[in-house]
Amino acid sequence: MHCPFCSNPDTRVIDSRLLGEGDQVRRRRECQSCKARFTTYETAELSLPRIIKSDGRRETFVDEKLRSGILKALEKRPVGMERVEEAINQIKRKVRETGEREIDSRRLGELVMDGLRSLDQVAYVRFASVYRSFEDVRAFLEEIERLENDLPPDLRKQQLDLLPSEKRGKKER
Repeated sequence: MHCPFCSNPDTRVIDSRLLGEGDQVRRRRECQSCKARFTTYETAELSLPRIIKSDGRRETFVDEKLRSGILKALEKRPVGMERVEEAINQIKRKVRETGEREIDSRRLGELVMDGLRSLDQVAYVRFASVYRSFEDVRAFLEEIERLENDLPPDLRKQQLDLLPSEKRGKKER
């Protein structure tokens, strides 16, 4: 690899470490000429399937569109970027695991909603409201109640209630 400072082609690796779930390698390098040190990241290049849109168009899978949609749903929510990136990687892994060359955008949307459900309930409802085109407040309430009823107890403890306990007809936890 060429040195980004002096363009010398002779650099050596001085340290390598696995990142995340072992799907990325971080390498510290040193230029043999100017002695500058820099970091490189190595990941396997895996192709993701094309997305079949609802109108039949086919698009290339774009990481940034996925990230943008998730970040918009999580706007002003207390969720760290590390957890967001973990959710994005998990969604991409599930898409790859289908083994298909194409995936329906509805299926991708469901995977995103599953990821958001475990990150933040408010973000989940925000995304679902656009994704499922809620028509009125009743549709919001139905989705919130379904979310409250379906959320596993371990995730429920990590998040604030969407509805006060008395509105759900349940006693305080």
